[in-house]
Amino acid sequence: MNTPNPSPFPSHYGPTSTGPAGATLDPLVDAHAQPWERTYAMATHLTLLAIHVAIPVVPALVMYLIKKDESPFIRDHGREAVNFQITLIVYSIVGAIMVAACGVGLIMLAAVYVLAIVGMVMAAVAAHSGRFYRYPACIRFLTR
Repeated sequence: MNTPNPSPFPSHYGPTSTGPAGATLDPLVDAHAQPWERTYAMATHLTLLAIHVAIPVVPALVMYLIKKDESPFIRDHGREAVNFQITLIVYSIVGAIMVAACGVGLIMLAAVYVLAIVGMVMAAVAAHSGRFYRYPACIRFLTR
């Protein structure tokens, strides 16, 4: 009997997963993620550092498209990184419009920058640890 997975994470990483000796595993950790997968997922999140030079969604999208079919762990982290970076672009455009309209948008732009840096670091650490991660205040454009 298959029940739908209410979790936003892949179904084979659900709360019923068991490890050695039947121990229940944390549903937010991919015990099967190889070191190269964790490193690649971490690098996908760190492409946000390109915000200082270019639009960071491009390298994250390219990395996601290259490896998404090779690993569910990379697919999940890549999709999340791309979604977050598109969300940051939307928030930045809204902030820029607010600056042009009334000058209050500087606070929003500063908040977006802080959210980007803190979120990127937390996601990279989670990916390197083999955990799944969901960015706060992220609009999910890509779902599958």
